[in-house]
Amino acid sequence: MPSFDPYERGCPSRDLLDQIGSKWAVLVLGELGRNGTSRFGHLRQALGGVSEKMLTQTLRTLERDGLVSRTVYPEVPPHVEYELTALGQTLREPLKALTEWSVLHIEEVVAAREQYDDRTERTR
Repeated sequence: MPSFDPYERGCPSRDLLDQIGSKWAVLVLGELGRNGTSRFGHLRQALGGVSEKMLTQTLRTLERDGLVSRTVYPEVPPHVEYELTALGQTLREPLKALTEWSVLHIEEVVAAREQYDDRTERTR
């Protein structure tokens, strides 16, 4: 059985971390985890600020990685739905914890950023 270490150059687990750690992937996975099966339009509306192109790329990447499934219903116009796979479901708790941490600590992070910006501005 191979050993995977994301700290090693070229390890596929590093690429996976990059994919699931991207802003839009975290939000897509979170939205599908919270609300279940969703259509593209719902996801785009729920994730304010995501472009159609970026959402499409994110969904394709998540589908390729086996985290999201895409179902096309033969209707006019086509009806497409996205949902978490069983593998995608395993990310719900870790991503929920990360999201909750960001909300809980955002004020401290904003204050740290302001202090940093003030310090670096004075040294210029």
